[in-house]
Parts: sequence; C-alpha cells; structure tokens
Amino acid sequence: MPYRPPLVAHEYFVADPPELPVRARGEGGPSVLTAAELVAADGAEVMLKAVTSAEETLVVQVGVAGEGVIRVRLSEDPTARPRSERAISLVTPGRYPEARAEVAAGEPIVIDAGSLRAEISLAPWHLRFTDASGATLTEQDRGHIDISGRLRTLPFGRSSAGGTPVAYHESFAAAPDEAFTGFGESFTRLDKRGQRPVMWNFDAFGAESQRAYKNVPLYLSSKGYGVLVDSGAPVEFDVCQSTHSVVQILVPDDVMDYYVIAGPAPADVLDRYDRLTCRPALPPKWAFGTWISSGFCVDSQERVLARARTIRERGIPCDVLHLDTYWQADGHWSDLRWDPVNFPDPEAMLAELDGMGFKVCLWMNPYVSHLSPAFEEAAEAGYFLKKRDGEVYVADCWHGSFPPCGIVDLTNPAAVDWFTGLLRGLLRQGVAAFKTDFAEGVPSDAVAANGMTGTDLHNVYTLLFNDAVAAVTREVHGHDLVWARSSYLGGQRHSAQWSGDTYTSYAAMGSTIRGGLAHGLSGVPFWSHDAGGFTGRPTGDLYVRWTQFGALSPLLRLHGTTTREPWEFPEVEEHAVAALRLRYRLMPYLYSAAVEAARTGAPMMRALCVDHPRDPVAWQADLEYLLGRDLLVAPMTAPEGVRQVYLPRGTWVDYWTGEVLEGSRYVLAAKPLDRIPLYVRHGALIPVAEPRETVGVPAEITLVAFGGGDGSTEIHDTDGVTVAVATRDGDELRVAVTGPKRVTGVEIVPVPGAPARTVIV
Repeated sequence: MPYRPPLVAHEYFVADPPELPVRARGEGGPSVLTAAELVAADGAEVMLKAVTSAEETLVVQVGVAGEGVIRVRLSEDPTARPRSERAISLVTPGRYPEARAEVAAGEPIVIDAGSLRAEISLAPWHLRFTDASGATLTEQDRGHIDISGRLRTLPFGRSSAGGTPVAYHESFAAAPDEAFTGFGESFTRLDKRGQRPVMWNFDAFGAESQRAYKNVPLYLSSKGYGVLVDSGAPVEFDVCQSTHSVVQILVPDDVMDYYVIAGPAPADVLDRYDRLTCRPALPPKWAFGTWISSGFCVDSQERVLARARTIRERGIPCDVLHLDTYWQADGHWSDLRWDPVNFPDPEAMLAELDGMGFKVCLWMNPYVSHLSPAFEEAAEAGYFLKKRDGEVYVADCWHGSFPPCGIVDLTNPAAVDWFTGLLRGLLRQGVAAFKTDFAEGVPSDAVAANGMTGTDLHNVYTLLFNDAVAAVTREVHGHDLVWARSSYLGGQRHSAQWSGDTYTSYAAMGSTIRGGLAHGLSGVPFWSHDAGGFTGRPTGDLYVRWTQFGALSPLLRLHGTTTREPWEFPEVEEHAVAALRLRYRLMPYLYSAAVEAARTGAPMMRALCVDHPRDPVAWQADLEYLLGRDLLVAPMTAPEGVRQVYLPRGTWVDYWTGEVLEGSRYVLAAKPLDRIPLYVRHGALIPVAEPRETVGVPAEITLVAFGGGDGSTEIHDTDGVTVAVATRDGDELRVAVTGPKRVTGVEIVPVPGAPARTVIV
C-alpha cells in the first residue's frame, strides 16, 4: 500500500485497493508447489495435477498461446477465470500451428512455441523458459530460506489466511544486471528494479510518485522476454525489492494466469503482446496537430470564439480547441449538458469553429454531481454503482473541491445506453471528440449491477468507460478517438492518452517523460501530457521548454489550471510558437512514424532500449527518447539550459548546427531557450512540409538528407504510401520517388562528406 506520511494532505475519499489479510500466528506459511504429475497432453498444452507444501491439490496448465508465447495457469478449478472477466475480456490467446508438447518418461516436459520454449520438471517441480537455442531467458525462483527455515519469497503457489485462499503467486529469478520496465504509465525511473508497482489505477495527483493513472500488468526484461499477467485485480510486482534477485508476482484473484512472451527486442515483445490484446488504434490525422485548451477556467461561447480568432490572427498552428469542465454548469459535472447561460447557442459556435478549421473536444467523466438534475433521473433508473445496502454510492470523487457524485454503472447495459445517448447528441451537434477524464475512483466496497465488487471492477472500469465513449464517437463520426486519463491492459485501442494533472516544475516534466516512456513500453504508442504542466502557472522558460517537449511528443496539448495560450506568455510567445511550427514542419515524418507504430505496436516515443536493446545504458536513459526511428529528443529538464545527453551507438547530427557526433557516449548539450536538444540519425531522410494553420494533407514534400548517402524513407498519409530512395553517385545524390506524394525538393544538411547537389528522378 502507498505510504502516507503523517501531517500531510491526504484523501478522505478512499479508492485504494483493499489490504490482503494477515495470517494468524501459527497459521503456517505460503502453499508452494512441490511436485506434479501429467493428467493430459493435448497438442501444445499439458494439464498437470500438482501437490503443494500444504498438501493441497491444484491444477497447472501450460500451453502455447501464439508463436513465441507460452501461457501458464494455476488454479483449483481448471475452468477458473479472472474475476474481471465478468465485465470484460482482457487477453485472447492465439495459436501457433507448429507448436508441440514433448512428453517422455523421465525427461522434462517441453512446450515448444518456436522462439520460446518451456521446460517443466515434475519432481521436484520447476519451470524454465528458454529461447529456441536452449539459452535460459527466465526461470522460477526455487525459494529463499532464511536461517530460521522460513521462506522469504513467494514461489509458484497459493496462500490462504483464516482458511480461505486469498492470492496466487509466482517468482522468477533475476540476473544481477537485468533491467525491467513497463507496468503502464509509471512516473518512476524507467528501470523498475528495486520498485514495487501495484496494478491499481489511482487519481495520482501528478507525476511524482508511484501512483499511476494507467497500469498495465506487463513488464519487459533486458534479457529478451516479457511477462503479462491476465487479471484486473490489484496485482503486485515486487521487482527485486524485498529480495534483490527475485521478481515476485502476487495475484489476489481466483487464478494465476500469465504469459511469457519472447523477444529478443522490446519491439518483438510488444508485437506479440498486441496479438494477445489488440493493435493500437491510429488517431485521425487532425489529432496530431496542436490542441489548445480553455484551461481549468470559467469559459463561455464568446471566449471560445475569441480564442479561435486570436489563434488564426497570430498564425499559431492549431487543429483542436479543447473545452474543459466549464462548458457545463458549475456544480453539475458531468451531466453532459451545455451551460445555457455561458453557451447560449452551441450549434452556431461549433459551426463557426468548423469554418475556421477547428475540431472541438469536450471534457467529461463518468461521475454525475448529486446537484445535477440528471442525478435524480439516473439514480431512480438504477444507473449508478451502489453500496452493499442497495443505496446509490455517492462518492467524494473531487476530494472536497466540488460536489460528491454518483458513478455511472457501466456494467449495466441500460446505463450505458443512457450515458452514450447524452454523448450522441453532442457529437451530432459537431463535437469531434471527448476527453475522458477520471475513472480511477471505483471504491473497493461498491457493488455493480452484474454483481462485481468494486475491487474486481476498479481497474477494468476505465476500459468500459473508454469503450463506450469510443463506440458512440465511431458511430457518429467514423473515428474512435478518446483523450483518456486512465487506462488498463489492452487500452492501446483507445488511441489518445495523456499523463494527468502534472505539477508545473522541471522535476515534474522529467517524471512525465519517464511516464511516457514506460507507457510506450507497455503497448501504448499515442500518448501526451499537459504542455506547460497542469497545476499552477509555469515560468516563461518552463512554458517554452515543456512546449518544445510537447511539440516533439506523439500528441500535443496545451492545458493547465491557468491559461496556456501562447499570447499570455508574451515574453516567450515567439519561442513557444516556433516549437509548434517545428512540429507542423515535421508532420510528414511524425504521421509516418504514427502509422508504423499502429501497425507494429512499437512506441512512437521510443525509449532508447527499443532500438538498442543490448546497450545497458539504453535501459537507464529515461529523460530522452527516439521519436520515430531517426530523431533523438532530449527535452531540457533544467532551467540553466544545459544537460547531459546519451547518444547510442552510431553517428548523430545536431539538428540545429549540423555538428556530427559519434555515439555510445554522453555529450553535453547547451541550448538557448529557442532550441531543444535534437539529434538526427546520420544518413536519415526526413520528410518535411511547409507549416500550415492545420495539419491537412500537404501537397508538397521536401526531403532533408542528414549525411547524403544511400538511404530510403516511407511517407505515410491518408492518400497512401510514398517511397523515396536516395542513391549516392559521386558528388550527386539521386532520389527516386514512387507513390502519391509530390516531392519537390531535397535539402542536404552541410555535414562533412555530404554531396554537393541532388537530382530527383
């Protein structure tokens, strides 16, 4: 459980995971598998009857769930399923036609999934995972016994308290130099070794603790594999914290159900993870433009239109206007009805904004204020989560800042129909998308219409919420974009997610970068954050530095408790807008990287270990990233404008100066306020276009050659794929282009050895 220091602010509305019971004195230790016998072998799966140290009989199932994927289940009943499946299915096992189970008397059972194999020893019990060559990737820990004979880790087995089973557990041995990452949008160091992530979605109040809005029970290892746990329960991972050489997994559910996924690289693990869950959804192209928000401020129709006109008059590239909470009546959040005083004619406003080239996003959440007229209607119809006594669960979701609310029961089909009906009318008026805020607040003692407890519903509730909003958006507009704060396993199908209510400081920006990298390594490629920070007003330099980071993130939104409009920072407006124009210039490259991310599952904002998995520094460097394959971004995380940047193996070119730098080392980056540390892979061809007011479809493309040697690039757009191939011929660079895009020029960055001229053929 999260540690709460005394005498500091804390929440009175508790949506924390329930604590597991403690064994009574003399009750015994954990129940651990000791031996097993084969019951059945069916193709590429075996079922085993296992005995434990407590003389229990449990069932173990080990089988192939896809090429390079092996599934392991431990339960009392072979038909047991995670309790969250009463609401939603999280994982769908695949098939691998060449899979097989090798069973021979006196030999370990071998489950062959191609690039991954499992070796099962029955007496004593042991499970080891290898690559195709037989090299060990990971294996079950055999248990740590202290000097008094007590077990200090939780190996493969089940534990009870008060005579009742409470959790299953598993442990894997960890090599001394092994790094671990993933677990969702975790704001702590990228390498989670020494940490204890709990898979429970919190209202995290920022990005500076282990609390996370988005948890994914998946981790990737630097040894070339991943582990995915199929459960919506508050799964706990002890990553070499209590025992430095063991990763322990505690699952308070009816079954231990996990998948070991082969690499060898993170991109390979994520590709196979997507096959078990889903491919990431690609946002519509306009979503990659700038989003400018009203901020957490009282707003009005007049102010929104004035904001839009100012953006266009000042030449600020922008595609989306976001209207936050105050498009609704104060105190009525979130009943999804326009404030009739401040927004007397929303249809006219939306039509005018559309004529100016703006899409509109509205804030909403699944909580309805008890002061709203909609509350009585929904309560009488049974559309809210309830207490155990049958009364509506009225929760202080705003922690005293605003009125308590009912939580829409999204396990009730009638409630979903009512809720999405409110959204459908807004979409038909011309609203393009919704920001799906909150959804981390299901209390553990709540009861849902389908009989689920709040504990079992808590994590997967966010998937039900985003699924419902995405479905009605798709129905009306043909895209399923939501801008989501909370998520869980498989949430990459909700194509835009952002990092929540971050504090305005350089330290918080650093934590936000770490969160984005971890989330990308958890299967979510399209991610954003509140540029400038959310809580408070940033200094001018921080506003620029964070806007630069935002401009070179997968998605970009300016939003906070105070305004983030560039003209409200007059002393630095020019630098902030320059960052936005840089993004729009790079849009052909960025959108191409987005299409690749949706197709492969590899993150758009790539931790260095994605492309350099054998470099140990790449698993630790967590304040920089590759954006796509060819741009290395190192946001300035200090007000002095100086930082260390690690350049991985290869040759890199400073985007601003053309300086050529060799990799596999740290370099000192000192950049003035108008420049973010940005490097390009030597030899890259970067497609760019002249910045416009909106993303649109650029008619003409320019290729920028960083090095001027042989190379190629694919330019993806809504009109298809264009391929450009560059060939060096003496002092000339010849570029052949095929596809719908018109490439009108090639620029050569003046680096040593670059050709003197170019020819498009």
